[in-house]
Amino acid sequence: MADKLIAEGIHVTAVGRRKDRLDAFVSTHGSSKASSLVADISDISSIPAFAQNAIKQYPTIDALFLNAGMQRNYNFASPSTVKLLQFNEEITTNFTSFVALTHAFLPHLLASPNPTGLIYTGTHISLVPASTMPAYSASKAALDAFIQCIREQLRNTKVNVVHISPPLVQTELHDFEMGAEVGRKMGVPVEEFVAETWAELKEGKKDIYIGSIGASTKDQFMEIADKRAEAIDRLNQLLRKFQ
Repeated sequence: MADKLIAEGIHVTAVGRRKDRLDAFVSTHGSSKASSLVADISDISSIPAFAQNAIKQYPTIDALFLNAGMQRNYNFASPSTVKLLQFNEEITTNFTSFVALTHAFLPHLLASPNPTGLIYTGTHISLVPASTMPAYSASKAALDAFIQCIREQLRNTKVNVVHISPPLVQTELHDFEMGAEVGRKMGVPVEEFVAETWAELKEGKKDIYIGSIGASTKDQFMEIADKRAEAIDRLNQLLRKFQ
């Protein structure tokens, strides 16, 4: 997705733990189109300082694209096999870090006289949990709820809140459990996902659902998503009366 954004004329500052990959990314695109910052977003205590430094170095930042994720299998029918520290690390990476980053960058985004954006990558599993991945399912469900809440809270500002919900995509997300040989052959090709997502971003959609989830058709999945959106809207309308 970062490559696509640059191809569309958008400067991208990539953030990650692996400096070698960040350097390669900047080298590929050139420093006039890309830049990078090394950070571990799972270190929640470091996020305020990271945000302050990022804004100082790149004061024209007008959007955050939050795309980090971990995915592991846990079987609570066999409690001794469940590594709780790893489980909680996954919750932190997939959810808590996004909350902290949102909180740290929002003052900057709100202060801008121009439209700004918060773009979150979620997953269909936030609506239909996968029993083998309880940490991933729960963390993404929490993120989904958080997105809906802050979108409503920011409705009268220039900060646009966008939620991208992908299907299974051929990325390294599945390497840990399945290995690269198998994991990166599962799901939708990255190029196809990026093309469909970009088209819907250009249309200005706030909730972008690409494809479906295993064992359900797109219509079946969207019935759940649409009914939920209607219920959220009804509750928001009610809550506004008490504000």
